[in-house]
Amino acid sequence: MPYRLAVRDISFFERPVTFARPFRFGAVVIKATPQAFVRVEIEVEGKGRATGASAEFLVAKWFDKRPHLSPEETVTELRRSLLIAREFYLAHSGFETAFGLHAAVIGAQIEACAREDIPPLAAAYGPAEIDKAVLDALLRCVGVNFFDGMAANVAGIDARLSRDLSDADVSQFLAGRKRLERVAIRHTVGMDDKVEGEGGVADVKENAGARYFKLKLNGDPGHDADRLIRIGNELARLPYDYGVTLDANEQYADLAALGALVDRLDRDAALRPITQKLLYIEQPMPRDITRHSPLGALTRRDFIVDEADDSYDAFPAARVLGYRGISSKSCKGIYKSVINATRATKWSANGEKAFIAGEDLTCQAGLAVQQDLALGALIGVTHAERNGHHYVDGFGGTPAAEAEAFLGSHPDLYTRDGGKVRLAIHNGDLLTGSLTTPGFATSVHPDWSTMQPLAHPAPRTSLEKAV
Repeated sequence: MPYRLAVRDISFFERPVTFARPFRFGAVVIKATPQAFVRVEIEVEGKGRATGASAEFLVAKWFDKRPHLSPEETVTELRRSLLIAREFYLAHSGFETAFGLHAAVIGAQIEACAREDIPPLAAAYGPAEIDKAVLDALLRCVGVNFFDGMAANVAGIDARLSRDLSDADVSQFLAGRKRLERVAIRHTVGMDDKVEGEGGVADVKENAGARYFKLKLNGDPGHDADRLIRIGNELARLPYDYGVTLDANEQYADLAALGALVDRLDRDAALRPITQKLLYIEQPMPRDITRHSPLGALTRRDFIVDEADDSYDAFPAARVLGYRGISSKSCKGIYKSVINATRATKWSANGEKAFIAGEDLTCQAGLAVQQDLALGALIGVTHAERNGHHYVDGFGGTPAAEAEAFLGSHPDLYTRDGGKVRLAIHNGDLLTGSLTTPGFATSVHPDWSTMQPLAHPAPRTSLEKAV
C-alpha cells in the first residue's frame, strides 16, 4: 500500500575519498573524488517523522564529458544538481507518495538544470540521491525492509513517466519480485590496470575470485583488440568458467569504428577467450551519436546503453536502434531502474531478448554499495560491476568507528582484513541477507559530525544564455 509523505528537511554533506590506485575509464583518470551524503527528514501521513540517508561519489567527467569542461566543473554540476533538487522537493509541502513526489519534480529539475547548462544525466543525479534517502526514511517510519516494501509498492510507483507501460505492468512486476540471496561481482579492469602476472586480471588477490569481468575499451579498435587478446590469455587460465562485458564509455567515434572492433571480435581466433564469454558491449559511442545511429548488422552482438540513459524514454528509444539492454545505476535513479526492469521483463515475456544490467561507477562501501546492491537484487541483476572495493582501500578515509558500525550491522557484507573493513566476497558473490533490515538496505547511518557540509557553488549561466 502506498504511503503519502512530505519532505521537511534536506541536508547535504561530503567527504573526500582517495583511491588506492588510479581508475582510468575513457579519457579520464580519477585518483580521488568527494563522496556526497544526503540526509532527509520526512513526515509520513498518520505515521510521524523519520530520517533517511543516501550516499554516492561525485564523479568527474562521466555525467558530463564535454571537453571544454574541467573535471572540477563537472563535479560542480553534480553539487548544483543536488542543490537545485533540494528546492523543488522542499517546495512540495503537501503529502504525496514517494514516487509521486519524484514525478512532480523531475521535469522541473531537468529544465532548471538546463538553464545552467547542466545536461539531463547530471540533472537527474540530485533527485536520484534525494529519492534514495526519502525511501530510506519512509521504510524506517513504517518498519519495513526494502524488498518487502517495494513488493508492496509503498512508494506508489506507477507508469505516469513511462507512456509505453501501464500501471498494472509496474504493480505486477513489483508484486512478483523476490530478493536474490547472492549477487556476483563483476571485476572492473581499467585501462591502466595490470593485465599479466601478480596483480593482473587472473590474480585472485586482485580479482577477489570474480567470475565476471568488465573490461574497459579506449575507442581504438586495433589497440582494444590487442589488449583484449592479452586479457583473454590470462582469463583462460582461470580454473573456473567466467563471463566478460566490454565498456567503451562513449569512446568509439561512430559506427564505422565500432564495426571494425566487432569484425575483429568475430574473425580473430586469438580473441576467442573473450568472444566466447562475451555477454554484451556497453555504451560504445557518444550519447548524442548513439541516439541517431541504428546498430544495423552489429546487432549480432548484444549492446546496452548507459551514459545515453538520461530520461525515462531512453530504453524504448535505444531498443528501436537495436540495443537489447540498459544499465541500472542508483546514481541515475532507482525508480528509472524499476521502470526499465519492468520493460525488460515485459518485452522478454513476448519472446524478445531484453535485459537490465548492473553497473557501478559511484558506489563506495557503506550506504552507496548497499542501496545499489539491494536495487539490483530486487530487479533481478544476477551479477553487477563492483569497482568501489577495488579502487578504494576498504572504507577509505571513513572514520574507523563508522566502518565498524557497518561491519557489526551487516556482517555478511563486510569483513575485517589487513586492518581495514572491506566488502566480504563469498566465492565471487555478495550476500544480501542483512539488507533486509527496516529501511533502504541499511541499519546504519553515517557519522554526520565527521563530514563537511556540501560545497555550495554559485549558479552557472548557460552558454546559450551567455551568447
